[in-house]
Amino acid sequence: MPELPEVETVRRGLQPVLEGARLTRVRQNRPDLRFPFPERFAERLAGATVERIDRRAKYLLMPLSTGETWVTHLGMTGRFTLDGEQLGEFEEAAPVAGKHEHVSLCAVRGPSTTRLGFADARRFGFMGLIPTDAVDAHPWFAGLGPEPLGNGFSGAHLAEAFAGKKQSIKVSLLDQRIVAGLGNIYVCEALYRARISPLVAAGKVSKPRLETLAAVVRDVLNDAIAAGGSTLRDFANAEGGQGYFQHRFDVYGREGKPCPGEGCHGVVKRLVQGGRSTFFCPSCQKR
Repeated sequence: MPELPEVETVRRGLQPVLEGARLTRVRQNRPDLRFPFPERFAERLAGATVERIDRRAKYLLMPLSTGETWVTHLGMTGRFTLDGEQLGEFEEAAPVAGKHEHVSLCAVRGPSTTRLGFADARRFGFMGLIPTDAVDAHPWFAGLGPEPLGNGFSGAHLAEAFAGKKQSIKVSLLDQRIVAGLGNIYVCEALYRARISPLVAAGKVSKPRLETLAAVVRDVLNDAIAAGGSTLRDFANAEGGQGYFQHRFDVYGREGKPCPGEGCHGVVKRLVQGGRSTFFCPSCQKR
């Protein structure tokens, strides 16, 4: 599933085309994805103007001139295309047209018209239309913690959320009630850069180290966004190209390889925590 940097990459790719655009020729080509489409979905989009494109955790949110917000979750293989074009080479092909294109429309912005398509081969993604003034209270968003790139995320926030917590810090950071949108890849990378063991109890980490961790989380995510995302197997950015941050991972997916830390002779290990793979260097990240 695409993680926060991938979703942010898509948001930034769509922004120049969709923000301020009027939606026309909207077609819905099947009744459902992971969940059914909202009633009269195409009709409610048609004629609306996209006021802006936001992101909350791993959701794309597009407030419309109609007073509703168009919400999209990409799932595993959801991707948008612009004028049907895919730029760049792909490690593995994923269909974005034909029977796999489930929504299509035209975005009219000034003299320009762009055809937008949404395809999702595995149909784990979904879309919704929510009254804009009710988005924060909607079940998809009501329980989410602060954004890791927002002002509400800090060492002080983590210290308060982790107080007395015996659960490992790795699993705790994946709790969306504590921090929204932070996924497995970037938790592994952030804990490595902060030199914190993924095995330590969250409540045992000192506030100064949590301040460092919060700053590192921001750095890791910003690095990934700048690099175009982590290029998961089925992920493509909004322009159809792939990112390359996967080639810069320090520990994720590097089991058995030497730790890249200067002067460290450790080897990256993998273990399973909360059903997810954890990659770390036992030498750099002592418990």
